[in-house]
Amino acid sequence: GGGEAAGGGGGAVSPWDIALCATGTAVACENALVLAVLFYTPSLRAPMFLLIGSLALADLLAGLGLVVNFTVQYLLQPPSAAVALSAAGLLLAAFSASVCSLLAITIDRYLSLYNALTYHTERTLTFTCAMLLLMWLVCLGVGLLPLLGWNCLRDQAACSVLRPVTKDNAAVLAVTFLLLFALMLQLYLQICRIAFRHAQQIAVQHQFIATAQATSTRKGLATLSFILGTFALCWIPFAIYSLVADSSYPAVYTYSLALPATCNSLINPVIYAFRNPDIQKSLWLACCGCIPSTFSSRPRTSSDV
Repeated sequence: GGGEAAGGGGGAVSPWDIALCATGTAVACENALVLAVLFYTPSLRAPMFLLIGSLALADLLAGLGLVVNFTVQYLLQPPSAAVALSAAGLLLAAFSASVCSLLAITIDRYLSLYNALTYHTERTLTFTCAMLLLMWLVCLGVGLLPLLGWNCLRDQAACSVLRPVTKDNAAVLAVTFLLLFALMLQLYLQICRIAFRHAQQIAVQHQFIATAQATSTRKGLATLSFILGTFALCWIPFAIYSLVADSSYPAVYTYSLALPATCNSLINPVIYAFRNPDIQKSLWLACCGCIPSTFSSRPRTSSDV
């Protein structure tokens, strides 16, 4: 979060806050579509789709959180401390769940390649639900932190750019995020290595020509680079800024870095949901009542991660 960092507090409405509110509305609508498709399609009940649903739910709450924070800033005057802290906590919980869901998807992709032979027997629906429940409980705990004392309402000088979170606590959140990103990076590097090895084995078994194998592996590498690059560009600058800056920094810096971070929740459905062939089929059936003849039903391979 961070849209609330500059504090609107009456007067003219900031264009940055309008942009964040509009982004939040778009994020909420887009991820609500993903959740609707997953909910109304019985065939989309595999562990992978539960993880995508968890990400969509987290991003939906993040979008609603941006709208709620805008409402608290400009429509509830003066807002009570409990309401302001609850609104900030909603953003913390939602974005924490979004990042953790991305990590869970990364781990799931790694396990699907590392334990390819036993993955479908070990990765049960019950286990996935239990892990997601634990993850959401932790993220909800993070969201309660502002109400439990992680705030600077009594000492404005201690505020971070993540108002009302203090600078020390914001640093803890930023460092935790950077560590999670480092873990994701390591896992995706392992995914890339395993995918290349699988592609080479398939090429040898089927006597593919070298150019076909190279094209497949380049496609997998491009996909992984796009996933990590998008996440890094959206979040890393804001995380580093939260680590080094405080409330004395110009608000425009916070807004200009917070807006791309929130846009990550707008991009996530495109990367993780709408590119999935099964979800694409459900969308075509829901919108048009048919599946186009040009739709590819080719099964995904290890290079398509």
